[in-house]
Amino acid sequence: MQGMWRHVDRLSTAQRLDVLNLLNRVEVELSREALDEGRRRVVVHGWPGQHWLCYDLGNLVSYALAAGSSPCVVEQAGGGFDSELLEQLFVTADVIEWWLRDMELTNIPADVVRTLKLFEIALPVPVVPISRDVTMRAFEPGKDNEAWIQQNNLAFADHPEQGTWNASDLEMRIAEPWFDPSGFLLFEDAGEIVASCWTKVHELHPDRFGEIYVISVHPNAQGRGLGRLAVTQGLNALRRKGVSKAQLFVDDTNSSALALYEHIGFRRVRDDHLLRFSH
Repeated sequence: MQGMWRHVDRLSTAQRLDVLNLLNRVEVELSREALDEGRRRVVVHGWPGQHWLCYDLGNLVSYALAAGSSPCVVEQAGGGFDSELLEQLFVTADVIEWWLRDMELTNIPADVVRTLKLFEIALPVPVVPISRDVTMRAFEPGKDNEAWIQQNNLAFADHPEQGTWNASDLEMRIAEPWFDPSGFLLFEDAGEIVASCWTKVHELHPDRFGEIYVISVHPNAQGRGLGRLAVTQGLNALRRKGVSKAQLFVDDTNSSALALYEHIGFRRVRDDHLLRFSH
């Protein structure tokens, strides 16, 4: 890649606009997200971070956001995998974990430590009816925050990301323009949350597709068909908003979820890999 990488702890106004323009261009070119949703939010809100920028003749041609030091986790937008950036990251970190979205892994000397599968489905789908012992309602911000976090974190106790939600994580997302509580469904038994399905509509995407953002079943409620109920009711909520396609991400090690999604009718679109490099 032409140009030189440089690091800043906080993007200036001009740099932030350059990165947002780059992300938009990459998304149009690749017909997919340029960065993980969480990393894009860092740019959108102008938060501090390990921002890496590569300019060529005054134009931003690539951007990467890194986090942590052991390991250092990074994702790059524009230009694909860059070995020069890898070497610069090795100056302060011995282990680098790098997300590659829908890319060939040949000739990249690294170990795959995690794989996320992107699934997609056309709407509508058959909806599982709500059983007599379960009630469904919309999430109420402020009222349900603590109970939902507890249920979700128990459901994802061993998950590297989904099992560590806290009050601030949830409140920040509730404040996002895309948040719509009518698409955040809670399933209760005797007043306790036993499952939830949080959906999101990508209003600004050309295809205006839907996403199952977070779905979880309480460990004590497993085996009752609540996963299928929550998924199909969530998809139905998206369909009522005029959405004709929905997506979700799932770890390739989650065999029960993979089987459920495939049985409902989801099809795999791509694989995203987390690669580990050691210095």
